[in-house]
This record gives sequence, structure tokens and C-alpha cells, in this order.
Amino acid sequence: MVLISLNSSPILVTGATGFIGRQLCDRLMHEGRQVRRAARDRSQIEDAFVVGNIGRETSWREALAGVDTVVHLAARVNISQENSAQALAGFRKVNTEGTLALAHQAAQACVKRFVFISSIGVNGNFNTRPFNEQDTPRPAEPYAVSKLEAEQGLRELAAETNMEVVIIRPPLVYGFNATGSFGSLVRWIKKGIPLPLGAIHNRRHLVGLDNLVDFIVTCIDHPSAANHTFLVADEEDLSTTDLLRRVGSALDKPVRLIPVPMWLLKLGATLLGKQGMALKLCGSLQVDISKAREVLDWAPPVSVDEGLRRATGKN
Repeated sequence: MVLISLNSSPILVTGATGFIGRQLCDRLMHEGRQVRRAARDRSQIEDAFVVGNIGRETSWREALAGVDTVVHLAARVNISQENSAQALAGFRKVNTEGTLALAHQAAQACVKRFVFISSIGVNGNFNTRPFNEQDTPRPAEPYAVSKLEAEQGLRELAAETNMEVVIIRPPLVYGFNATGSFGSLVRWIKKGIPLPLGAIHNRRHLVGLDNLVDFIVTCIDHPSAANHTFLVADEEDLSTTDLLRRVGSALDKPVRLIPVPMWLLKLGATLLGKQGMALKLCGSLQVDISKAREVLDWAPPVSVDEGLRRATGKN
């Protein structure tokens, strides 16, 4: 499908120095688009629009001048407080209040489209059937709660103004130099560390960085994306065991997997207070992307194996 771009004016990308933001900006600039990159400071991008810490008082006026589309990637993803109420307050300050402050200023600046990167955690942390956009949200962690509250505020704003809102909920994103759990798995395999993950039969969808960026670009341009929520993921779901083997294959490294039963892994994690980690390693989280196919005529352009090769630096 040939799409007509909405963007003769600059596209504002927040979180431009982040894992996803860098790749998205590179893609857009490679296509000859005008990109306005917003960041906390100029330590990584000299021409960045410096916005400092994001919250309800942040001024976006200069960054929004003349912009048609905003892609809001900036978010707080980690908080050290152990108290869940404190953690939720910290996430809300950036992910809810900061997002809605930006969106209201964008609507006042006559921005046409606001693309918000949310999280599959809004749906929940695990499932027995694939999540879809019609599911009742069941966020289980403060981060996901803050994202859901931002989504709700954005929908209200879209109903009250002429600004179109597009919400994207990705699962875990993997790619070259990824941090978090995927980055840890790659490092463990590179070091040849034996892992007790050889008998896990769950099914989890991830999304490769290139696939997510391609989907964001589609949502920037496609007229039918307006005021929709989309789930996005790779074509193929994997068990944790299969993922490790295929990462090893991409690295050309042997993977040393010990077939420890899942019940024993879960018991050990519970005793160590690591139930969340056990859920991510052993639980299933499948994603139905049929809405993206039907509404946007989109399919993941990069296979899982190719995405893993790129993620391990083997492209």
C-alpha cells in the first residue's frame, strides 16, 4: 500500500536518545523527513530540543512550533522505591501527568496526530489466549497503570479536540544493545553460562526493534490509524527455551540449557522473592496483531531469526 505522508512539517520525537528513539529518528531522517528530536539534555544530540525532566510543568512550546505529528516515546520505566504507592506516584509524574501535559500543549499548537507508545502491560502480564485491543485492561504493575491512565486521558483529549491520537502497545522490545532481560540473556549466552531454562514450554511474543519502528512509521502516516489503539508484535511467538536456542544460533554460540521443570523454577523464584522474573521466564504472553493487519495492512517486515541476528550484531 502506498501511503501519503501527513508530514511536510517536522515530526517531534520525544525520548530521541533512547533505544527506540534513536532508531526511529534514523529511519525518519533516512527517508528525508524533518525530525525534531527532544531530549533531557544535549549530551548525546547537540541540536536536541532540551526539555529537562518531564512532568506536568514541562513547557513544550518551542519544540512544538510548526509540528504536525508527535511521537511520544519518553517515559520513566524504572523506580527504585520498594513501596508500590511511591512507585506509582513516580511513574504517574512522568508517564501520566507528563504525557497529558505534552498532549494538551500539542492540541493547543494544532498538532494533527499524537502517537503514544504505551505497553502490553496495560493488558496484563500473562495470558492463556492472545491479548487483543478489545480486552479489558488489567495492568498488574505501577508502570502499566501509569500508561493506562495516560491512554485514558489521551482518548478524552481526542474526543474534545481535533488532534488524532494513536496508541501502540508493544511487548518486550529486542534489538542491538538492548538493555533489560533480553540484554541479560544475550550476555549470559555469550559467556557460556549454564541456564536452568531448558524445559520451558510457554509462548511469548516479543517485537524486534526494526518491526516496532516500522509500525510507528506506519501509524505516523496511515489515515486509518487515527484514534485507534493497536497491539504490535513479531509474526512468531517463542518459548523461553526456543528463544535462547535461537539467540545462540544467531551468535554462533552453543547454548548450555539445563532442563529444570517449570514448577521447580517457580518454587525457587518464590523462595528468593523473584516471582516477577519467574513469570516473565515461564509464563505465556501472546499478542494478536490482526487489527494492525486489517486496519493498516501491516505485517512485520523482519522475521524473528533475522531480528535476532540484527540484535546480536550479526546483520
